[in-house]
Amino acid sequence: MARVEPVEITEDGLLLRPWRATDADAVHRACQDPDIQRWTTVPRPYLPEHAHRFVTEVTPTDWATGAGAPFAVCDAATGELLASCGLVSIDTGLRSGEIGYWTAPWARGAGVAVRASRAVARWAFDALELRRLIWQAEVGNHASRLVALRAGFRVEGRLRLADPAPGGSAEGWIGSLLPGEVPAPGETGPAGPGTLEARRAAVFGGPQPVLFATAGATELRLRPMEERDLPAIVDTCRDPESIRWTTVPDPYERADAESYLNFGRGTWAGGTSACFVVADAEDRYVGTIDLRLSPADPLLADVGFMAAPAARGRGYLSAALTALSAWGFTMLGLARIEWRAHVGNTASRRVAEKAGFTVEGVARGGLTHRDKRVDVWVGALLAGDLM
Repeated sequence: MARVEPVEITEDGLLLRPWRATDADAVHRACQDPDIQRWTTVPRPYLPEHAHRFVTEVTPTDWATGAGAPFAVCDAATGELLASCGLVSIDTGLRSGEIGYWTAPWARGAGVAVRASRAVARWAFDALELRRLIWQAEVGNHASRLVALRAGFRVEGRLRLADPAPGGSAEGWIGSLLPGEVPAPGETGPAGPGTLEARRAAVFGGPQPVLFATAGATELRLRPMEERDLPAIVDTCRDPESIRWTTVPDPYERADAESYLNFGRGTWAGGTSACFVVADAEDRYVGTIDLRLSPADPLLADVGFMAAPAARGRGYLSAALTALSAWGFTMLGLARIEWRAHVGNTASRRVAEKAGFTVEGVARGGLTHRDKRVDVWVGALLAGDLM
């Protein structure tokens, strides 16, 4: 690799410069942050010697060998260190690079990473004549994804990470940016503050919430699934009515319940669905309910639910469905939530109608059920229906 000449970049209130030995204390302080330790591959615990080596050995070597272009991101007026941003790898053959960044906890909320990423991208395309930049992050790192989107990257899919963070998942998002696609300084873009993408990043970037509902005199909690729920889930999914009306595996084993638990955690991290256990006042499992976002229509989702045999007929799922729908409209910005059930599944239809869903008709051959197409009722609830 050829040497990349260190430079300074001043743009949009930021000074991006090569790292200095005097930055070590600030780097050490920043890297004590739990989010940086959670989502990056910095050593744990992060010691002063790690910071010193980073600024005096690792980053100068990257510049000298052409392996990368790491910048300290500082306030252009005060010189205060705010973030790290740069090219973590450069492929001279493909003329491609990968961007990486973190923001110090004291500098968050001011768009530092977005402004720095745009500045690095412009420099990489103009000065280094790169033809593409890529961005990668662990699925679930919604803050990094939002920065990438605001910097102009297209998040195009998933790719298993070659170097996942310790204790993290190997499942990663990947995106790319080409010359001419970097937003100008000051531009907001489609993922700016207040947008649907930003709202959902805030929701799915945090812990799954606990929702509350009331059925008669019973207070219900919609909470994340836990290991202790698995025996009850197995019993529910072995029930003849569950097998008759749903696509649960038959026979249903403990491993299937474990897979469902992992699925729910993974889709929450990915921001594609919210899987809740419905629990009674004693926090005992009485059912499950899922809200699944449409991959094609950002304002559309569908619901699925299942009650434990002993909990059926008590209004629990209707109350849970009402609470979950209200959360979807309010927090996720949905416009329409759809419900589907096999024609003849009157118990599911009663749950949906009691929660305010309007049955709109029959979709002939609308679902595949145990290797054959079946007719289904289709219903929906709109955001305005709950007002």
